[in-house]
Amino acid sequence: MPSVLLVGTPNSGKTALFNRLTGLNQRVANYPGITVDLSIGRLAKLPELDLVDFPGTYSLRPISEEERVAVAHFDASLADPDVQHVLCIVDATRLEKSLFFCLQVVEACQCQGRPVTVVANMGDILKRHGLSIDAEGLSQAIGAPVLVASARTGEGLDPIISGLQSPPEAIAVSSTADDNPILASEGGAADNELYAEAHRLAEQFGAPADELLRAQSRLDRFFLGSLSGGLIFALIMLILFQSIFTWSAPAMDAVEAGVIGLGGWILPLIGDGVFADFVADAVFSGIGAFLVFVPQIFVLTFVIGLLEDSGYLARAALICHKPLRFFGLSGKSFIPMLSGVACAIPAIYAARSIESPRARFLTYLAIPLMPCSARLPVYTLLIAIFIPRETVFGGLIGWQGLTLFAIYVFGMAAGLIIAGLVNRWSQSEGQMPFMMELPAYRIPALVPIARKSVQRAKHFVTKAGAVILGVTVVIWILGYFPNQGADLGGSWLGMLGQWIEPVFQPPGLDWRYGVAIVSAFLAREVFVGTLGTIMGIEGAEDNIVPLVEQVQASALPLGSGLALLVFFAIALQCVSTVAILAKEANSWKLALRMVIAYLCLAWLAGWATFQITDFLV
Repeated sequence: MPSVLLVGTPNSGKTALFNRLTGLNQRVANYPGITVDLSIGRLAKLPELDLVDFPGTYSLRPISEEERVAVAHFDASLADPDVQHVLCIVDATRLEKSLFFCLQVVEACQCQGRPVTVVANMGDILKRHGLSIDAEGLSQAIGAPVLVASARTGEGLDPIISGLQSPPEAIAVSSTADDNPILASEGGAADNELYAEAHRLAEQFGAPADELLRAQSRLDRFFLGSLSGGLIFALIMLILFQSIFTWSAPAMDAVEAGVIGLGGWILPLIGDGVFADFVADAVFSGIGAFLVFVPQIFVLTFVIGLLEDSGYLARAALICHKPLRFFGLSGKSFIPMLSGVACAIPAIYAARSIESPRARFLTYLAIPLMPCSARLPVYTLLIAIFIPRETVFGGLIGWQGLTLFAIYVFGMAAGLIIAGLVNRWSQSEGQMPFMMELPAYRIPALVPIARKSVQRAKHFVTKAGAVILGVTVVIWILGYFPNQGADLGGSWLGMLGQWIEPVFQPPGLDWRYGVAIVSAFLAREVFVGTLGTIMGIEGAEDNIVPLVEQVQASALPLGSGLALLVFFAIALQCVSTVAILAKEANSWKLALRMVIAYLCLAWLAGWATFQITDFLV
């Protein structure tokens, strides 16, 4: 299919532009022999064209293995007859930094006879400061169209679409390949010459950088200050976790009420019998139990998106570098670890940006202990059982939110401690220098962030829904037969649970929780659906009784509930995480060792928690 290549430097807004042009209608390409992510999306206004998003890189002369693979595939793609156009994204606010890469891309495209358009992104920031760039002059100098746009606001996108509908007209170049040694040099220009050319072009056609840097420096003195920086970081993290639990509560209540209301309307129409029991205890219990957590997934993704789009997320990584270095990690480990709060799978992929193999390995060890969103239903259930739903400070801070914050801190601390112990016990190597570009501060674009959050919530539903429904149906069948649900202990599920119950008895858990824990390794959120199915068999016939009330009625001890929280905070995540970890680390042996080690550690920590709580209470 005809395609357009999208390339650019990191932090140039390339991904934001990709999302704008495709409307998030995209997929990840897994080409044979390609170990980097290539996102492909159908252009929203030109559905006959695919847009291929390449990983950001600062140069076509790569220094890492991942960059070599990406650059090699870009070079090969230029020779592909299906490639009709190349879009090179540059940061209009930092033109000199981006032009080094841009000149390389333009030269490569000209050598292959491919049309190329340079998109100077972040034009809205220039406009806000009363600045501009000479796009026409720059276009004449480099021999390629230059368009000023803003992926954040959507300004300037129509000319890009128009340019993709037909090849751009030839542009008279001020310096031809015959009289310009940079363009004429075989195999590309020397780096120092290319840097000099990028500097000259930025000085001549770009916006004055001093004003932008002064504004950024004033903010950095506040957000990166030794005292103010730490306090602001702690406050932002607290807000993040409060938003997940306390602020999303009204939407969660609305979803729960909707599920209950739908069940109350449908179930009486079905009547009695096996099918009615199936709909009530399998379908509504399984699907309804995880739909209630969709608002939390949306809020979590939205808040993280705000931090990233504002430019603060990179500052947070800088703040975290010094303490993370103590554990053998890098400041760049912060972003994968924070991504692990949403899902471990993209977090493991994000660890590719860590240049040091050792720091990357230690990050792999820490990521599974980050409290991912799939664990959120389990935490929410157990917190709702034991922690009162009370708030302080006018409803802004809730005890349940503070408890969730403590759980997240515990998981993160456990990840750091394990990484630090492994770092000290194993043979160490020299650390690569830490380098991270700080993007400009900007007002977050709410609409794209909201769209991305909706996409993440939909992904959660579609990814977890089939698994949860399938597991719930299996659990329901095992619990319903052979005695039609008359005696759960005499069902197939009861027999299985009694067989594995000795493993979970030390932390004070019976067979029902053992079965739910085992099923949770398919997906963490399955725990709630499985437990709901088990509890539902004993309960309502016409309506589904809230799972929280059912567990409370079962008189689960406080120590056992805390043991479950600790177990899920430490135990390695779902089988999908294990598979991705094995793929990225190129070692199934490492992945399986981590599974066994974390399971044993989780069981021991859960048992110790139960014993200590039982002693104190």
